[in-house]
Amino acid sequence: MQKVEVLIVEDDLRIIDINRRFVSKIEGFDVIATATNGAEAKELLSFMQPHLVLLDVYLPDMLGTDLVWHVRQHHRSVDIMMITAAKEIEMVQEALRGGVYDYIVKPLVFERFRERLESYRQHLWRTKEVGEVDQEVIDRILTRNLQAGKTRETAMPKGIDLLTLEKVIQAIRRTGEKGVSAEEIGKVIGTSRTTARRYLEYLVLEKKARADLLYGTVGRPERKYRYLS
Repeated sequence: MQKVEVLIVEDDLRIIDINRRFVSKIEGFDVIATATNGAEAKELLSFMQPHLVLLDVYLPDMLGTDLVWHVRQHHRSVDIMMITAAKEIEMVQEALRGGVYDYIVKPLVFERFRERLESYRQHLWRTKEVGEVDQEVIDRILTRNLQAGKTRETAMPKGIDLLTLEKVIQAIRRTGEKGVSAEEIGKVIGTSRTTARRYLEYLVLEKKARADLLYGTVGRPERKYRYLS
């Protein structure tokens, strides 16, 4: 299967490394180049045609939204996904007017990032395979993000809130291999131990976390959770 080729445009080298590592964990994607400013991105785009550009808004020499319009004018087959700390509604609107596929606000959460990229991959290959579409297919394409969000939300079992789940995932990921207890997670995200444990056990059920029993010198064994990346 042909891989989705990705260009990362971001001025922070640390974030470039994080984005590159995240992309490498998702099947079917390949980072073919990176740029730290708009001029570099334009030069790279002049001789390569990635499927997708992961683009920050605040670049040293221009706004990412200006680069969006450059891409639209000169490289119409290239898709764009904004990954940025910019939350101003004007920025979001300008990006959407430029036809970006998605707009993700930092800090980047891997689970959400993977979901968006997998959605894009399906969209890309599905639309390349068809020569003509009817109204139903057009409606599906135009509402892809809304429908994806609704599907995930309705897929959540009773008692599991998507926003709280994202907080738990971020908290448990930060602990690495040492593991963390439900009580510790509860303190980090501001919930009770019981609530935290419910979310952690859900992650275990979904095979996104592992639970181990650690036996101390006294008292009951403690259940420690580790995130499976």
